[in-house]
Amino acid sequence: MPTTVALLVAAGRGERLGHDRPKALVPCAGRPLMAWSLDALQAVDAIGHVVAALPPGITAPHGTLGVTGGAERSHSVRAALHAAPVSDWVLVHDAARPMLTPAIVEELHDVMASEDCDAAIAATPVADTIKEAAGEVVVRTLDRSHLWAIQTPQLFRRDALERALGLGDAALAAATDDASLIESFGGEVRLVPTTSQNFKVTTPEDLHLAELILRDRS
Repeated sequence: MPTTVALLVAAGRGERLGHDRPKALVPCAGRPLMAWSLDALQAVDAIGHVVAALPPGITAPHGTLGVTGGAERSHSVRAALHAAPVSDWVLVHDAARPMLTPAIVEELHDVMASEDCDAAIAATPVADTIKEAAGEVVVRTLDRSHLWAIQTPQLFRRDALERALGLGDAALAAATDDASLIESFGGEVRLVPTTSQNFKVTTPEDLHLAELILRDRS
């Protein structure tokens, strides 16, 4: 099995959660938000190292290498990758998705091992009807059978991710996920169906729901 290093993106701020501390340190079910994802990553045998991109002045959790994150998400990924030990594959995960499980990570590895692709990414089919609009006027209704909500983790061939992160600061700032950078130069990205419980904590309502799910698991 190829070697994997995990990059945990934890440099975000927590203002929208109503906290004055970094988002990764916001309490969730009795623990810092990032601690849940870190446990899942460290439980996967294929992952040899975890590098955390953190806000300035924050100490790296035990068992991780910490680096200071950048102004934009992809800048943080690039900083963490530069500090990461040599590996064949790189897994990127947002600390704001605390419902990560080892099984999700292992499914991504299975797809990467069996398919000739540059990336395998967690995703869930879109359940709602999606409409495109100009302002508040509907333009058209999109065919949701072809639409997926993209999550992290995302697993990459290291050489493909390094190429993607070398596209320049403007391209990185505009990217909402790292897989889109792979797509921009024609790389093949595979979807791996995942539970909708692997959502991103952005609002106080999200945090409350995450606490209920995590306490129920515990």
